[in-house]
Amino acid sequence: MSSIKQKAISGTIWTLIGYGGAQVLRLGSNIILTRLLVPELFGLMALVNTFIQGLNLFSDIGVRPSIIRSPRGDDPIFINTAWTLTVIRGFILWFACCVIAWPVAHFYGKYQFLWLLPIVGLTTIMSGFASTALATLNRKMDIEKITKYQFIIQSISISVMIVWAYFQRSIWALIAGTLISSFINMVMSHRLEPKISNRFAWDQESLKELISFGRWIFVATAMAFLADQADTLMLGKFLSLEMLGVYIIAFTFSDLPRKAFRQVSQQIMMPIIAQQIDLPREILRAKILKARWLILVALAVIVSLLFCGGDFIILTLYDKRYKEAAWMLPLLSLGLWPLMLSITVDKSLYALGKPFYPALGNCFKFLYMLLFLPMAFLNFGFLGAIWVIVLNDFPYYITINFKLWKEKLSCLSQDLQATLLLVALIIIEITIRNLLGFGSPIDGLKVYL
Repeated sequence: MSSIKQKAISGTIWTLIGYGGAQVLRLGSNIILTRLLVPELFGLMALVNTFIQGLNLFSDIGVRPSIIRSPRGDDPIFINTAWTLTVIRGFILWFACCVIAWPVAHFYGKYQFLWLLPIVGLTTIMSGFASTALATLNRKMDIEKITKYQFIIQSISISVMIVWAYFQRSIWALIAGTLISSFINMVMSHRLEPKISNRFAWDQESLKELISFGRWIFVATAMAFLADQADTLMLGKFLSLEMLGVYIIAFTFSDLPRKAFRQVSQQIMMPIIAQQIDLPREILRAKILKARWLILVALAVIVSLLFCGGDFIILTLYDKRYKEAAWMLPLLSLGLWPLMLSITVDKSLYALGKPFYPALGNCFKFLYMLLFLPMAFLNFGFLGAIWVIVLNDFPYYITINFKLWKEKLSCLSQDLQATLLLVALIIIEITIRNLLGFGSPIDGLKVYL
């Protein structure tokens, strides 16, 4: 077995183990915290994190993918110039958090944002000082070390939140966990890779390469934020914070497979494709299709189970305040299928040095949301908005596949096979469900009809 293949298999296993463990922790903490804290606090914190994530993505210059794909990815001068940029960027982001606090508070009519954004925004400074070691380990495909490290950081964050919430049932529990984990990450990341000792540097050639590739990463991530968070931002205006918190619970569960396999795509597929990018297109395409099919089969099984049994998850794990999420989860999980087809292959465009089309796809998705979500909500209420969200990944899917076809890496026939498998699984599972007398997973929709 080749070294690359061994690393790919080992990396995929560790990525899934790490993600699975992280989600078990997240689910357990979520169940505990929803019993200690009111839904409004989750809605409020979701908006704060959305704006901070937005500032991060609107200023992302692609340091991590640049280190992964660059021939100079092991050069200390290149790495330290990249680190210096992230430090400067961290301070700029915190200043931006302070600047937007008043407009955000005024727009949503929630003046907690005036102090929440500057305080939680301190994480941007801490992230800026964090070591580039994670990017280097990703380049070397040392996923085991990355996974164990991230699991420890998440465990600390969750422990702080639960203990704090037990003694003081306020939003400070969520804030404390976020700040403390960011601080520990800032310190401990510098101990991950003994050969890397980040220090300030400013090399013009390194800067030129980082900016040349990073400008498209900036556009891609900015558009990804607008596309992925448009629902939270707009629903935060239309809905109460309590209802937004319920929606976030449903979306979090539906988003689990996407996040898991996006990590596989970023941590495994992108480095592998980058190492084999000089292969003839037909050979490269065959390798991608072979590796991708098993992932698509797994995704089809997971999505079908979430669609057919998602309501059981919500009704079993959460109290009656969250029962509306029971019908949202099946619809949202099914709606993410086009995106999950895309993320299993879109990193090949980044490896090819062509991040423009992912950016364009997210731009089309954002424009779709900007146009149709308010229209649907005003005319058909919350249910109309949900249906717009369910269909919002088709613009991205179409754009990505157009470019893949141009690059002779089209996966459309495989997508069709995987979709037919998904449909067959759903039919089988719904039939079993009805035979057992459990009815439809979206019975909760009846109140809206």
